[in-house]
Amino acid sequence: MGEVEEFAARVRALKTRDGRSYEALGRRLGVSASTLHRYCSGAAVPESFAVVERLARLCGAAADDIRELEEHWRRADLVRRPPAQPAVPVTAVVTAPRPEPAPGPAPAPGAAPAGPRRKATAWLVASAVAGVVALVLGAALLPGPGREPRHRAETRTAPPFTYTVASLWENGCGHTYLADRPPARVPAPPEPADAARWAGALGAVDGGQTLVRLTVQGKGAAAVVLHSLRVRVVGRAKPLPWGAFRMDDGCGGAVTPRRFAVDLDAPRPPARPVDGYDASGEEGRTIPAVSFPYAVTAADPEELLVSARTVGCDCRWFLELEWSSEGRSGVVRIADPKGQAFRTSGRAKGSPVHAYDASKGLWITGAESGQGG
Repeated sequence: MGEVEEFAARVRALKTRDGRSYEALGRRLGVSASTLHRYCSGAAVPESFAVVERLARLCGAAADDIRELEEHWRRADLVRRPPAQPAVPVTAVVTAPRPEPAPGPAPAPGAAPAGPRRKATAWLVASAVAGVVALVLGAALLPGPGREPRHRAETRTAPPFTYTVASLWENGCGHTYLADRPPARVPAPPEPADAARWAGALGAVDGGQTLVRLTVQGKGAAAVVLHSLRVRVVGRAKPLPWGAFRMDDGCGGAVTPRRFAVDLDAPRPPARPVDGYDASGEEGRTIPAVSFPYAVTAADPEELLVSARTVGCDCRWFLELEWSSEGRSGVVRIADPKGQAFRTSGRAKGSPVHAYDASKGLWITGAESGQGG
């Protein structure tokens, strides 16, 4: 088997392992279904390994398998790379000198200059006018005080997708709120669906963790490519000294969803993709993390789960989603369901922790040292 055929066989194995169609995988990789089919059949070898690496991660390949796949891609790329073309010799072209025009009669006193000088003068005037026009256009296009480059105006247009934002509890039951109220004035924990109303009435803040579900869906058949998800911290303060109210003593589930983990205590926190895990079967299954770029359409939306944590600050932050589609591009700022910055606070040292005792119908108070959620 040749190097190209060996590489194609390994790409086919990844596609078969995932089970999705060429169209579905292509949308997530940002390539057409026909292009992906050409890679799997050996009719083409990608110009770079990046698209194959994204496919491997999307299909759950291990790091060692990805390194081995890259080596097979290098070999196949060498086979398919066209040979360098020989340099074309340059032949010097010699032209005969142009004969000088015969001198004409001398111009009369006060007459206009001869033809060649008049043409040279006209050429200089035209050049000066063109230079002025170029300067005016350049000033209009280049950024100046209070002005952005003209090509960036596209980022202000409406994006070709819709999105919804929801705040969640871990596994649907575990969460901590910080509230500046005594336990006697805090009602029993709400159902998760009523959590926003419950927290809003108390002025409560997410304690230690904010879990955000961002659902992105295209408006039409054209694919929208999502390039990155960034975190923008716009405010930092000391952790709140309020009491921590835990909604549950702890809960777990068979499926740990893939997510983007954010450490808000970092100076410039990245959104780090993390694999999920499904333990519902006899043998556990890894759920590969989202790998950018990632494509969505109206028929193929995607959910992005963001888990932002802090110990040492009262942080206010936004998400920023970078996208492109059909020659347009931009960045959308994602706020909380109320249109405000997300807010997550660590717990001040020595602040009380309250857990609800359903059998007694009251909050049980204890104190924990250190900071945390």
